Amino acid sequence: QVQLVESGGGLVQAGDSLRLSCSASGRSLSDYLMAWYRQAPGKGREFVAAITATSDGTRYADSVRGRFAISRDNGKNTVYLQMSRLRPEDTAVYYCAADSRGWLLALAASRTDPQVWGQGTPVTVSS
Repeated sequence: QVQLVESGGGLVQAGDSLRLSCSASGRSLSDYLMAWYRQAPGKGREFVAAITATSDGTRYADSVRGRFAISRDNGKNTVYLQMSRLRPEDTAVYYCAADSRGWLLALAASRTDPQVWGQGTPVTVSS
């Protein structure tokens, strides 16, 4: 089973950029579709972005499309979430997730949950 550890969260101002990283251990990330989710205070967890194992497909939530970019470096066993033009409503705990089934569309539509989760990294965007 792969283990995931997120990093890069913090406190930023509206309009700033931030890059989150998700490092994996235990297994190669090349076996997994990877995704980012977030949970804002008092709200449920929501899908943010996902990328296939070979980087040939991505999906984004409407709320972040055009501002966030997901990428991966399988050689470094790491997935990234580049966040730009951050807004106060982006404030949340961001979670990295892995799934070996490759169900990109199902994950993006929240019809299924990923198999493996990280512990999360908090992002706070001040206005």
